[in-house]
Amino acid sequence: MKPRTLKYFFKEALKSMKRNGLMTLASISTVALSLFMLGVFLCGVINLNNMASSLENQVQLSIYLKDGLTTDQIMAVGKQIKAIPNLKHLEFVNKEQAMKEFKARLGDQQQLVNALGDVNPLPNSYVLTFDNPSDVKATAKLATTFQGVESTHYGQDIVEELFRITQVIRIGGIVLIGFLAAATLFIISNTIRLTVFARRKEIAIMKYVGATNGFIRWPFLIEGMLLGLVGAVIAVLCVGEFYHFITMEVSESLAFFPLVPMFPFFYDVAIYILGGGVVVGAIGSTISLKQYMKV
Repeated sequence: MKPRTLKYFFKEALKSMKRNGLMTLASISTVALSLFMLGVFLCGVINLNNMASSLENQVQLSIYLKDGLTTDQIMAVGKQIKAIPNLKHLEFVNKEQAMKEFKARLGDQQQLVNALGDVNPLPNSYVLTFDNPSDVKATAKLATTFQGVESTHYGQDIVEELFRITQVIRIGGIVLIGFLAAATLFIISNTIRLTVFARRKEIAIMKYVGATNGFIRWPFLIEGMLLGLVGAVIAVLCVGEFYHFITMEVSESLAFFPLVPMFPFFYDVAIYILGGGVVVGAIGSTISLKQYMKV
């Protein structure tokens, strides 16, 4: 495409936006609002996914050993556990350490431990974490077959419910983002459709005098892309301010919450929103022009 032709297309697109100033303002505002909502939900879904991954990575498998095992037998069990694939971390917790941690968790309720006297009923154990938390269940079943293992525990009901919830969060987030993207596409396509409808006679005349579909389409296509881009820039600025506010509030009141830091995370979100705005604008324009290109 020649620079002069491209310049003409941009000039026509800007002229159309200026001519329909009120409609252009309404379109940009609507697109900005839609993309702002999309950006906020995108940040929310990414953070929920991060929280889900964080919770999954905290899932631990405790393998309790039988009483009376010798040091060699305990080490033998440890060697079998180390051979398990996808093992992220392995820690041995002896009876004394287990009792110490138990007392720390009880806090002021030490009378429950004092009633035991010198007896320590807690077993030696191995505590495991995994690269893939979904390996916990299979490993727990395998570990029960090891000689010297009394039982295993990983909070079966809680963990399975956690995996189910995190899966729902991920799938639901993708569906929601897709729905908002479709809504934004619908808004832009209808906005361009109104512009095209207002110039339908002009389009018909241009076709009668021999103008190609591409020559007619490009100014509208560029207009849609500009509407999407300007709306996306506004949305990025608003989402950035909103997310900055949220991160500041959360860091002060809920410091333990695994919120994704503002940077470099937000750079990716901004690229998605800007790129999405331009692409959706182009697609919306193409959809709107279809029926008029048949004239």
